[in-house]
Amino acid sequence: MTGPLSNPALVNQGKRLATPTPPTGWPIGSYPTYAESQRAVDYLSDSEFSVEDVTIVGVDLMQVERVLGRLTWRKVLGAGAVSGAWLGVFVGLLLSLFGSGNLAAPLITGITVGVVFGMISGALTFGATRGQRDFSSTMQLVAGRYDVLCEPRSAEQARDLLSKLSMGSAS
Repeated sequence: MTGPLSNPALVNQGKRLATPTPPTGWPIGSYPTYAESQRAVDYLSDSEFSVEDVTIVGVDLMQVERVLGRLTWRKVLGAGAVSGAWLGVFVGLLLSLFGSGNLAAPLITGITVGVVFGMISGALTFGATRGQRDFSSTMQLVAGRYDVLCEPRSAEQARDLLSKLSMGSAS
């Protein structure tokens, strides 16, 4: 996947875009979900339209934090133990490569030390919050709508194609 600073197709007068820039073009469609805007661009592509002229723009951006549940000492220590155990497996396997050929001893040692350090790390991190954030969550950046823009030279053709899609004549 390429980003706006790494995509060689994003050029401005023959030069790479060095910084994020506002999108250009004329609106050819507006959709409530990203999936619908993606479907519109896919339809244009399937119709052999030059999609290099098209941009999908998320408008009315919101940062959404979805709360997953309450954090307790038990959950924090358990997650620390599991995380530490995985790190211990990795370290144990590395030690066994350079050891005397015995796989079990370095693996058990690595897992044990990993569990202890994982629990300590989790406890210190959770304890430092002093109950100010005792819940787990995920963050998302979502848009209120998604506009599809097209360069003026081909915007009219794109609008005509998308009108066929919205009328249901496209499958």
